[in-house]
Amino acid sequence: MTEVVDDAEKARYEILVDGQVAGFAEYRLRPGKIVFTHTVIRDEFEGKGLGSKLVSTALDRSREAGLKVVPLCPFVAAYIEHHPEYRDLVDDGHRETVKSVESAD
Repeated sequence: MTEVVDDAEKARYEILVDGQVAGFAEYRLRPGKIVFTHTVIRDEFEGKGLGSKLVSTALDRSREAGLKVVPLCPFVAAYIEHHPEYRDLVDDGHRETVKSVESAD
């Protein structure tokens, strides 16, 4: 079973496979914003789409919480670049981190 959980104590979303941490997306909360700083998928879990599931779930939960996203993590920025349905989440002051956001306006 695969699930994504928010480990607020560690300030990261974790993707669990059969209860084992397969990867995580670290973040920092700021007023009205969530800053994604680093994403990791452990080597033995790479190539299974877990990074995409992790980031899409984290972005969906950010939207639900009413947070703007600051994608400092290159993986998160690239994910948003390739999934235009998340472009509206990007904080205006950090739109340059997602190349396609500028051209979408």
